[in-house]
Amino acid sequence: MARIMKTLVIVAFLLVILYNLGAGLYYMLVDKGTTNRTVNALTKRIALSVVLILLVLLGIATGIIEPHGVQP
Repeated sequence: MARIMKTLVIVAFLLVILYNLGAGLYYMLVDKGTTNRTVNALTKRIALSVVLILLVLLGIATGIIEPHGVQP
């Protein structure tokens, strides 16, 4: 059960990151540079990406996530 929850959290983060990327593209096309919505959406995307990377590194450091190496 815990493995499924870890996977769901990572997939949820990725979906929210993709949503913010799409929102940034949409705002860029619609607003034509008149508002800061594009910058805000892309800033959120970067922040979420950094948080996801930090969570994965923390999970590896604490042993919650066990990385597997590439076997030759």
